[in-house]
Amino acid sequence: MRLPQDMEGKVISAVREFAASTSSGRRVIADMSALVDVTSQIPLSNLDYWERLIRSEFSSALESTPQPKWKLWSNRPTLLTWIDIISWDGYRREKTLRTLTGAAPNSFFFALAVRRLNDWVPQVREAAREKLPELVDVSDPSHIVDALCITLSHWNSWGRMEESDKRLLLQIVSKGFVAKALKEKIVSATSGPMTSILAQVGRTAVLDTHLDEIAKDAIQPAVRAKAYRSKFEGKLTWFEGRKWEWTDICYCEGRLRPIISERNLTVTSPFLETLRSASIDPSPMVRRVAAEMLIRELDTIGKESSALANQFACDASPSVAERGQFALKRMKERRT
Repeated sequence: MRLPQDMEGKVISAVREFAASTSSGRRVIADMSALVDVTSQIPLSNLDYWERLIRSEFSSALESTPQPKWKLWSNRPTLLTWIDIISWDGYRREKTLRTLTGAAPNSFFFALAVRRLNDWVPQVREAAREKLPELVDVSDPSHIVDALCITLSHWNSWGRMEESDKRLLLQIVSKGFVAKALKEKIVSATSGPMTSILAQVGRTAVLDTHLDEIAKDAIQPAVRAKAYRSKFEGKLTWFEGRKWEWTDICYCEGRLRPIISERNLTVTSPFLETLRSASIDPSPMVRRVAAEMLIRELDTIGKESSALANQFACDASPSVAERGQFALKRMKERRT
């Protein structure tokens, strides 16, 4: 979704202002505060578009700005700033990453640094691997988590990203202060691919002990449903990618088969207690999961299965009621 045109105008204006300050005759560090302010208002869901826009506008602004005469003979090194990590020049992107110091200005610029793990230049990807752990230690956890959320939901489409890069990001997620901020983001977010993010983070055990809180308190019903299902099944599953599978090689016909991976949880939850909690969740999506688990475990639950089946059979949601009625039917068949 495109942002209003006035936001695009603000970004272009801030980029040109920053370009003018870097090309001025004053021998001071350029001020990018205006650019930081405006990029802090940009949602990261369309990061590729904004990166291309800023790179193009910055390059054009530098070319159209008259250079001071002292720069023609000065031996002073070229000023590198955060905006140079998206430069057209791969050497400049690499050098900028290796020389960055201090915290990321905001979520936008930290996300740009993470995107360098999918850069088309191998040396830039290597520089990003080396620098990201340092940036994480000094940056605001909320900026890190915002960037990680957009990355984890898309990294399966990053063709140049290696398994070692995924392990690096998971190591970042596993840092205590990052994990805490990420859990709070998953619980409090009213929109966004939080279910997918919870699944991808499930590659590590960092949120295992927080699944109960996520299942009960997450704002998004789909996130609560994912957490409850994971607790019921004792494992977390995630989408790994797709693999081509031939269905008829004679006619060159096939399909992309989804690859789902899983990991057993490091903590266990009492099944009946979890079932009771899920059965009274406000969302039919979660209650449907609970009804499915009741049907699956009818033989092991005991006398409380009848009360739960009747509760589900009277549910306002047709899909939940259907499952409750099916459970009652199975129980009746077994008694006869």
